[in-house]
Amino acid sequence: MSLLRDIQETAVSADSDVATLLRKCKILAARLGNSEFKHWVDQELNGYDDLTMLPEYRKLNVESFGHFYGPFGRSLENAPIPPSCLPENFQDMARHSYLMQPISAYTSLIDITKRSNAKEGWPPDLVAIVGQEIYVDMNCLAAWKIIPYNAIVSLIDTIKTRILSFCLEIEAEAPDAGEAPLNAPPISQDKVSQVFNTFITGSVQNVATGGSHLSQQATATIGATDVVFRQLLEAITNMTCKDANTQSIAGAVEEMRDSVGTLSFGGRYQAFMSLLSDHIQVYGPLVAPFLPALAAIAAS
Repeated sequence: MSLLRDIQETAVSADSDVATLLRKCKILAARLGNSEFKHWVDQELNGYDDLTMLPEYRKLNVESFGHFYGPFGRSLENAPIPPSCLPENFQDMARHSYLMQPISAYTSLIDITKRSNAKEGWPPDLVAIVGQEIYVDMNCLAAWKIIPYNAIVSLIDTIKTRILSFCLEIEAEAPDAGEAPLNAPPISQDKVSQVFNTFITGSVQNVATGGSHLSQQATATIGATDVVFRQLLEAITNMTCKDANTQSIAGAVEEMRDSVGTLSFGGRYQAFMSLLSDHIQVYGPLVAPFLPALAAIAAS
């Protein structure tokens, strides 16, 4: 099996380890000779040390809680901490969590049997500085941010989806790119950078696929869900290489569209991804531009 196909199969597998997937991408980055892709893979594997370089999908809106004690034995356990009670320069810290650790630190938090949220403790020095400014006549002894379980699942799914989209587009340009010898890049660096910036770091806009001369747009904006599904269905309907599975693929898309905003959307999304993995050679390049938007909708 080629490296590109191996990465694709790993990306669509619900049980695959994202760190293993990224290590395979590290090999691909070396064969492509692309420093941007390699740097992104290294940061996902080893963690980010520069907040300005942190991708948006690693930034979360969160809530903070704490334990408070006051005179005469009064106490508040697991009490919410309103950011507006804090000095202005500390409010952002209470509202947001920046997931800068290696991806393995977050995959270790996933336990499908417990589905429990994670905690990110406040620095003790910060608790000492602001602990008496939150509740009147009470002092905060410990504080933390809640990292929702679904946010961790979404982080991992986002990385897998972006890798899948990237590899499908690279394969469309050069099917043997994963087997290229070192120091002999199979695709121009300008093209690899364009694909990287489209599918890994940015949104998808005006991407033509498979020589079908279709103008497509897919953004990760949740408010544009109707546009995403309409254009995806149009692309499937207008494709030139239809086969016996076209109706099933279109039906799965329609089921996703009809379940947006309901608890059943996650299951519809997983069913669509499973169906896509079974027919990835035919439908992968067509669907790839829409995958980041679909993953964003699933994570909402």
